Amino acid sequence: MLDQIHLLAAVTVLGVLEQAYFFLQVIYARRAFGISPPKISGPPEFERIFRAQVNSSEYFPIFLALLWQAGLFFHQGLAAALGLVYLYARYRYFMGYKASSSERLAPIYFSTGVLWILIAASALGILHFFLSHYMGLNILHLLKA
Repeated sequence: MLDQIHLLAAVTVLGVLEQAYFFLQVIYARRAFGISPPKISGPPEFERIFRAQVNSSEYFPIFLALLWQAGLFFHQGLAAALGLVYLYARYRYFMGYKASSSERLAPIYFSTGVLWILIAASALGILHFFLSHYMGLNILHLLKA
């Protein structure tokens, strides 16, 4: 079984490390700008870093759920590759937002597109499972015929 999930697990660990990096960036920004918790406002430079981290945290559970569903029901390799692309896009989003609010746009649109692809892969994989398991229809065999 581990050979069916090892890539997903590796991407998950990378994602957790990326989230930790984003959290650390907020801690460093708090120190640099003298903003103690629970305050969340300050100079625009701090607020951009804080918002980039919060936004990335909000999307992380969605990403994980889609990564694992697409990997388990569709294809582990494709899901893991898309996961790496998503994590890279999220990193570019964070760094872009840190520099300027306008520089976050292209990476956020790209990462959202990756999520949509993961949604499609998940839905197709789950649909295939239901059709083959409960109705005895194997779409892959029908397509090959």
